[in-house]
Amino acid sequence: MTDSTPDFLQATRSAYDTIARDYTAHVPDGLGESPLDVAQLTAFAELVRANGPAPVADLGSGPGYVTARLHALGVPVFGIDVSPRMVALARAAHPGIRFHVGSMTRLDLPDETLGGALALYSTIHVPDDHLPAVFAEVHRTLVPGGQVLLGFQSGAADGRTRLTERYGHEISLDYHWRTPETVCGLLTAAGLEPRARLVREPEAEQRLPRAFVLARKPAPA
Repeated sequence: MTDSTPDFLQATRSAYDTIARDYTAHVPDGLGESPLDVAQLTAFAELVRANGPAPVADLGSGPGYVTARLHALGVPVFGIDVSPRMVALARAAHPGIRFHVGSMTRLDLPDETLGGALALYSTIHVPDDHLPAVFAEVHRTLVPGGQVLLGFQSGAADGRTRLTERYGHEISLDYHWRTPETVCGLLTAAGLEPRARLVREPEAEQRLPRAFVLARKPAPA
């Protein structure tokens, strides 16, 4: 990170570096065993494989548990996360998978090299005015027909919450809640085609509904 790095990225990196070990211990597999959540990932994997051999980038891969699930489904995949400590933990837990430090706002990848982009509960830390740049990067790096799967907490309306403590650590981390309609509008503006959306009610200790949006980069006619 440099002095020109946006403040929200520096704050996100700092927060997750601080809580990395506790987060990984308390959330060993954030996807859990929810049949609906697992079904979204499985369908995404099938669509990616059907379109060709290009790999998937797991954007905001954290401890790497979802990256590992995609790998187990036979999808070539690597993880990208803004937190160096999260990347170190993911590498230690999943030595057969590549993990890199980076930002979804500026992917260090050539044009049209990804078969898919996955972002589960990571775009929630991106402010509204930076999210179009994220989706533009996804569009740029996807091959034609490439798939996108987003997962995020969703409220009845768009909003923001700042967390100042987690697992006993002092942090400053913003969470941005968006409706599927808002996210689909931003994807469309970036040249991506929303194909499906699902919202499920909170389960167990969750407080907000979970939303999934599946989209793709159009293929030439």
